[in-house]
Amino acid sequence: MAEIVYPPVIGALKTMFRVLDMKIDIVGAENVPTTGGAVLVSNHISYLDFIFAGLAARPSRRLVRFMAKKEVFDNKISGPLMRGMHHIPVDRAEGAGAYIAALRALKAGEVVGVFAEATISRSFTVKEIKNGAVRMAAATNTPMIPMALWGTQRLWTKGRKRALGQRHIPITILVGEPMHPKRGEDMDAHTAELRRRIAELVDKAQRGYAEIPEGVWWQPAHLGGSAPTPEEAEALDAAEREAREARRD
Repeated sequence: MAEIVYPPVIGALKTMFRVLDMKIDIVGAENVPTTGGAVLVSNHISYLDFIFAGLAARPSRRLVRFMAKKEVFDNKISGPLMRGMHHIPVDRAEGAGAYIAALRALKAGEVVGVFAEATISRSFTVKEIKNGAVRMAAATNTPMIPMALWGTQRLWTKGRKRALGQRHIPITILVGEPMHPKRGEDMDAHTAELRRRIAELVDKAQRGYAEIPEGVWWQPAHLGGSAPTPEEAEALDAAEREAREARRD
């Protein structure tokens, strides 16, 4: 497919990273195949995660087609960019269409990016994940690659003001070894193993991060930060869902 939008966007982002002097550390990028379809599955802690998750595939010279909520495509600014980069819109009410589009992309040899938690984790730990990524990989006989992001939440996350102008922020991107789920195998078991691997990578990124101050909001509670616990985060998410449903009614 024609790549008119994606390359200039990447160039602009690289310039921004240099201006802000971001310390971006990518480990395991060799696990992204240089050809053929693959499902890249990341944790989700920031509204900017698709930007940084995509960097994991650049050493392999791949462009990632991310599955993102339809509302992002409806926005008059981000929408044209998302469509121009051939990302995949996900309508919560009609998820089958996005799933079929992702299968089509994988069969065409594309790398498809998935945030399997479906929403940003306020606790900065890995939430329960959906099995869509596993099913897509199995249905297309493509590798599924777990990965972890850390530091992106400091720039813009749920419940916090954007801080896009911060300088010298370290960003960690860890890419794990591929998994190879097959048709007929236990998808729930593969999903549990995928979550375990992502959580292991997230923990490694958190503990090896360049800055580990006590009590900061962007650090998980179990590591001494003041982020909500998973239980508190789930309560906040539930309240948000109820408010959203009330507005629809």
